[in-house]
Order: sequence, then C-alpha cells, then structure tokens
Amino acid sequence: MMIRAYDDIIRMLQVEQFTQINSPAIIHGVSTDSRHINQGSLFIPLVGENFDGHLFVEEAIHRGAAASLWQKDHESPPDNIPLIFVEDTLLALQELAKQYMKQVEVRVIAITGSNGKTTTKDMIAAILSTTYKVHKTEGNFNNQIGLPLTLLQMKEDTQFAVLEMGMSGRGEIELLSKLAEPEIAIITNIGEAHLLQLGSREEIAKAKLEIINGLKQEGVFIYPGDEPLLKNISDFGYDLPLSTKRIRFGKKESNEIYPTHIKMEQDGVHFGINHSQPMDYYIPLIGKHNVMNATAAIAVSQSLDIKKEDIIKGLNHLKVSSMRTQKIQSNSGFAIINDAYNSSPNALKAAIEMLEELEGYQHKIIVIGDMLELGENEKELHRDIGRRLDPQRIDYVFTYGNLGKEAALEALNFYSTDHVKSFEEKEKLLKELLTVVTKKDVILIKGSRGMKLEDVVSELKNR
Repeated sequence: MMIRAYDDIIRMLQVEQFTQINSPAIIHGVSTDSRHINQGSLFIPLVGENFDGHLFVEEAIHRGAAASLWQKDHESPPDNIPLIFVEDTLLALQELAKQYMKQVEVRVIAITGSNGKTTTKDMIAAILSTTYKVHKTEGNFNNQIGLPLTLLQMKEDTQFAVLEMGMSGRGEIELLSKLAEPEIAIITNIGEAHLLQLGSREEIAKAKLEIINGLKQEGVFIYPGDEPLLKNISDFGYDLPLSTKRIRFGKKESNEIYPTHIKMEQDGVHFGINHSQPMDYYIPLIGKHNVMNATAAIAVSQSLDIKKEDIIKGLNHLKVSSMRTQKIQSNSGFAIINDAYNSSPNALKAAIEMLEELEGYQHKIIVIGDMLELGENEKELHRDIGRRLDPQRIDYVFTYGNLGKEAALEALNFYSTDHVKSFEEKEKLLKELLTVVTKKDVILIKGSRGMKLEDVVSELKNR
C-alpha cells in the first residue's frame, strides 16, 4: 500500500490549507469506510446522495486513522484532528492515486467489456505473475472509487497493475482510463448489459471505446475482431494514432490471433492458437467463451514478449474470482457450476452452450435467474433464451424471478411441463431441484447480481 509522510500527501494533492502537526506522521494507505479503518491510514470522507463521510471523521480518527481529508464546502471541521482541506474528496482520492501511480512508475493494463473482463483480468495477472510483480483489481473495485483505491493498495515494487474498468453510463470509462493511462487497453466484447441505461449496443460500444481515451500513444489496443460494431471505430469518433498497435482476437482467421483445436473436458479446456501446436494451452475453466478470454490474455502477453512457457504456466495455475464458471462438488456428489456473479443475454447463451457441450453427466440442469438492466426489450430477450434451450441437450430448466418466467414459458414449447419449472421463492426452487437431481448430474446456475443466486449454490452444496 501507499506509505507516505503527512507532508508528502499534502504535496501530492497540492493543497494550501491543512492542519499543522508538531511531530512527523506517516500515512499507511487510505480508508473510505470508518467501520473498517487501517491503522495509521488517511481517512477520505466521500459524499454521496444518501451518505456523507464527514459525519464519521472523528470516529475514523478514534479507530486509528492518522489524518483525514475535509471538503471545503463542509462547515465546522473538528478541532485537534490532522485535516487536509480539498475542494472535492472524491477528486482528491483520484488525484492521490494518480500521483502515487506515477511515483511507483507502474505499467498499467486496462480491461473493459460487457462480459468476461474479470476472468480476462485474472488470466492476464496469472500470466504476468510468472515474470513480474503484479497487482490487480480485486472484487468489484472497478469504478471511480474502486479503481483509485486499487492503485493506492499497490506495493512500492509493483511492476504491472492489471485494472478492470466497469461502467453504468457514458463518460465513466473515459474517466478511469485517463486516470490510469494504460499502455495496453482491452475490450473483451460488446454485449447487452446496460441496455437500460444506454439504449442500444451502439451506445454500449461507444462507452466501451472510451478506454482508448487514456491509452498511451505508443500503446496497444486489443479488441474482438469479429464484432461488427468495432470494424470501424472512427465511425464512433475515435481515431487512434499510427503509433498505437492494434491486435484483433476472435474466432475468425482474419484476426491477428484466434483459437484452434478446442477440446472440452469436465474440468477445463485444451486449445491451440494460430502459429502454435494444436493443444499447447490449457485453462482450468470450462466453456469455449473462456477460450476467447484466454486468447485476449495471450495477445496481451505476446505483446509484452512473455515467453510461451510462462504463458502456459500462468494459465495452468489460473485462479479466477468466485462465481465465474466456478465448478463445485456438492456433498451429495452432483456437480454445480456457479456462474451467478452476473448475467446478460450473450453471457447466458455462452453458458448454455458450455453446459450443452459438457460430457459425463446423466442429467444437465440449468437454473436461470432474471437478467436485469436490459431496458424495454427485457421480456423479449428472456423469451429468446427460452427459444434457445434444447431438451435433447439440457434435461431440466428452472427459472427464478418474474423475467425468468418469460424464458420458462417459451421453453414449454419444446419441453414437457415436468421438465420446466418457474419460481419466485428460492426455498421452493431448492426443494424442487432436490427432487430431480442425482449424484451423477450437473447444475448450472446463472443470474444477474441482484438475484443473489449464490444463496442457491450454497444451499445445494451443503444439503
């Protein structure tokens, strides 16, 4: 984490108003939550629509913070507390992260996309860790608050920061990209997530392309070459300098890098890429969509001249963030694929294809939770999922939520009524699942974050 003298923080933020202290103070990182204070940290009281961290400054100091920022438009700052006065505490957090990043001289790789960005981030970090000291985004720390906190958690000797950039609207990724100034920027794909906020895939593409606004001029832009919306990014008003290298990845041979000879197994995938042997690479994740994520990670690694054997080693020892095609064995013997972190039409279709291709199970069961934030076409997008399901390849369909019911109604055109069930209560869903599942079966569970289907995963695993 950032360790700096109190006076250093003042210089990094270029402020003129602050509390004079008699004895030297060393700041150990930053905290934004007064309930979880790092000893000796700088408390940053953020201000939101429904909260104001300034109300907890004294509590933060009492819990061990060494000093605090204070926004100038807030009256009555507490006495006898080391305070650094700033115009905006959020902007100060971001500026502090930017200055620390420059002092550490870390190299930055930035990733965005509708799906797969967390898995791709984990793959890139795993590969680079074979050669360099790497710091990566943890959890969902991928927004205007989380990204600067991620940077401020870096150790001084970090060589690469692998940063995930999320968004819910226009302008957010541009802010993050200009803050981090990556030398490599990756877009994993353009999907339907955030249709509610942005209205169309074209607008989603524009938002994702904001990642190149902070890209270094002699950097590398890696993106899906099979995506029609990214064929001519100049149509969206983006022009990359000639010094920026472009690398396209995808299924088609027209891309600079593409996978070949994919072989699925119960616990992972063997594959090759162009200009390699057929089965050089292995990832301990199931699903062809994860091969595409790995292809993007390999493109990053090759652009950094990582040795092939280190790329293979990094992917072999990959550990991904939880609830992303995470395979779990239940106490009763059946397998659970926990893909419950989030969902969208593209991601769900990829998960369905993955389940269909799995071998060695007596029955395949899918649990589909609502896909949220899809806008006015949300019902039709769920019905489209129902039409995609095949009773010859997936045996049982269970849905959870009002929108999931739309998928179930469509699936009933192909399935018998005892093989498709829709629920609005998790306990009833669990009971029905347990009446059909056997120890030789596999259950895939996928839904949007708001559906919290990890609760079902936990119960299934332990019951």
